[in-house]
Amino acid sequence: MKLHEFQAKRIFSRYGVPIPQGEVATTAAQAREIAQHLGCPVVIKAQVLVGGRGKAGGVKLARSADEAEVLADQILGMNIKGLQVKRVLVDKAADIAQEIYLGMVIDRNRRRVAMMASSEGGVDIEEVAATKPEAIKTVLIDPFLGLKSYQAIGIASQIGIPQDQIRQFTKIAFGLYQAFVASDAELAEINPLVVTGSGDLLALDGKMVLDDNALFRHPDLEEMRDQDEESPAETEARLNGLSYVSLDGEIGCMVNGAGLAMATMDIVKHFGGSPANFLDIGGGAKADKVAAALRIILHDPKVKAVLFNIFGGITRCDEVARGILAALDEVQADVPMVARLVGTNEEEGRAILAEADMITAKTLAEAAQKAVAAAREEI
Repeated sequence: MKLHEFQAKRIFSRYGVPIPQGEVATTAAQAREIAQHLGCPVVIKAQVLVGGRGKAGGVKLARSADEAEVLADQILGMNIKGLQVKRVLVDKAADIAQEIYLGMVIDRNRRRVAMMASSEGGVDIEEVAATKPEAIKTVLIDPFLGLKSYQAIGIASQIGIPQDQIRQFTKIAFGLYQAFVASDAELAEINPLVVTGSGDLLALDGKMVLDDNALFRHPDLEEMRDQDEESPAETEARLNGLSYVSLDGEIGCMVNGAGLAMATMDIVKHFGGSPANFLDIGGGAKADKVAAALRIILHDPKVKAVLFNIFGGITRCDEVARGILAALDEVQADVPMVARLVGTNEEEGRAILAEADMITAKTLAEAAQKAVAAAREEI
């Protein structure tokens, strides 16, 4: 789950990371009031869950309250990479002398939190990695020991932090790490972390991505979810406990088990097709859950055929078959469907689907080939 900039910075602040004074506005009039309260100049920043806001005109400097109102009015309602701006953050402008990057991310290969820092702040870290990889310094943090002072001091020295600012940098690094761990985050970054004209360090921008699977431990963070910036399919999948990722292909896939879902996508690709989604209904899925999954797949206009690949271990094949038919009663489907049901009650499941004139297959290879052919209207 992604957080907006203002949400991430407020979390950082709880752990001692200095952030600019600022408030969120949903109208231009509110932006004017905030600017008057903070004192100008202020920065008006679009709050949308995508990068490149500045290049799109979503970040502007206002030197007066009147200008803040005008600029906020321009930014509110703006479309940035397909997302409409519904709120802006009005921050007190900072006197920027230097921009630094500081971030925490999970290195899954090494099973550690990686702290990354660079003197090349203010731009996408991916761009720095591509053009100047030597500018990014990385420290791996032992999960049992946590971040140690020598690590923060060492990385500060590597990116050229002056001696009299290392203590500030270390405090911010510890605060960011604590926020990362306490929030069960996958990513937490400050870009830029600026050195002001007076020599202070300030987190000017912030970003956090949280682990959805850990949100049951954080109801306060769950409440921060912005459903307006989540697709209807993703919202329905989450509410029904389904693992769903939309893709660009034409063959909708409904599978029980993440590994089997990946294999299904691979074999569809192998036979010349392209999967329209990753969708795992999980073990033990009942008819209502299967129906919800099929609704999600069929609402995708790109889907030209649907492939069901169900291994009936915990999940019974006849339950899946009933779920498919229940969904078809609710959703008008005009695309061919191919089902491969293997395992518990597979014969009953096939019989149920045969009555509905669905295409069936005994092996995954056969099912994938039939789905690809069906999508091409060869069946």
